[in-house]
Amino acid sequence: MADTLVKLANSPLTGRLVRALGLPSPIPLARASGGSTAQPFADRTVLLGGAPGGFATSEGRRALQGGGAVVLEALPAEEGRGLDVVLFDATGLAKPADARALYDFFHPVVRRLARNGRVLVLASLPEEAEAPAAAAVARGVEGFVRSLGKEAGRRGVTANLAYVARGAEERLAAVVRFFCCAPSTYVSGQAVRVTAEVRAPGAVPLHEALRGKVALVTGAARGIGAATAERLAQEGARVVCLDVPALEEALRATAKAVGGEALALDVTSPDAPARLVATLKERHGGVDVVVHNAGITRDRTLAKMTPEAWDQVLAVNLAAIVAADEALLASGALRDEGRLVYLSSISGVAGNFGQANYATSKAALIGYVAALAPRLAPRGICANAVAPGFIETAMVARMPLMTREVGRRLNSLSQGGQPRDVAELVTFLSTPGAFGLTGNTIRACGQGLIGA
Repeated sequence: MADTLVKLANSPLTGRLVRALGLPSPIPLARASGGSTAQPFADRTVLLGGAPGGFATSEGRRALQGGGAVVLEALPAEEGRGLDVVLFDATGLAKPADARALYDFFHPVVRRLARNGRVLVLASLPEEAEAPAAAAVARGVEGFVRSLGKEAGRRGVTANLAYVARGAEERLAAVVRFFCCAPSTYVSGQAVRVTAEVRAPGAVPLHEALRGKVALVTGAARGIGAATAERLAQEGARVVCLDVPALEEALRATAKAVGGEALALDVTSPDAPARLVATLKERHGGVDVVVHNAGITRDRTLAKMTPEAWDQVLAVNLAAIVAADEALLASGALRDEGRLVYLSSISGVAGNFGQANYATSKAALIGYVAALAPRLAPRGICANAVAPGFIETAMVARMPLMTREVGRRLNSLSQGGQPRDVAELVTFLSTPGAFGLTGNTIRACGQGLIGA
């Protein structure tokens, strides 16, 4: 639904009043409407910097130039020229004094960031450091990036960090494309790990990246699931849309809209895993991407929560996912170089009042991904989780006005996200190019101020 404050704050007639009242003045966020483009940086002003001794600068430059960027390595003299993309290699920081490089580079840059600009900082993995001081400085970069995201978020700027393992630099191309372009509009203040744990795929297309792939999306009838089905289809995937029989009409509409197929199935039924495997193998020979989006809430404070409410949430949000995965993996239906993406929640990160059951299930998924990922890496399979924050869904539209307004403003961008924003992150993690990311939980929350 429409965010009235965004409209008022950006209207010539009412913008000054909004600011005079001391209200947040969120700007419209940049969003893509179609699939990925071959050269996303072609019309962008792109600045590349780095600390001495960094090992990821050349691959960062290659990723930007591969996306059509004319890479600047010094701040443009023209004050009016806003920076759309800033990439900084901090992998060379090894001692406390080296951290000054962050200040020296970003102090003049932060004022020059364009609206909806993108900042991505690369740092070495702290556990790979040769000395505790080097590990401390590497970890300190995360605090810097999160703070930068909060300071610049009022202009729609996102700031994110990629910890890069030595030897994994060549896996940065898709990471740079995602975090430095419009699709990451509601992903800020995040720290991801780029490693060489997963076997490299045979091909890494960066445009129409899922052509020829089969993707399964559960809970696809509406909201985030429907947006994800659409976004995967835009990248060329054949999408199998799954939801409960009670939503079959909406499910079929989603499937028709994305050129996919509908599968009405209750994931908690005892025969659901076997039926799912049989359908995928008979119709498609298997599946390449599985997005576990289906989930329910049964909110009550713990003192008032019934055993049924607890059991229902854990059954749908956790047990059904584990059972489906076990069947897909045991049967070989999930192909090598596959992608598994799990919808967790900010509630799983920080907990939430009246959601002990839901938070338990979503936190469990974070632990599940961390444990599952290394087991699947030899097959080239990546497993990651996405934790949405305040997303403008039908459920949000039913909230009381003040509750909705407070929820929208509790992030660095001062507004709610759209289902498309979550779908963008899910789709990125579903592509072959994301082969450097596994075991991560990434929040799509506009850098929510709760649980940050």
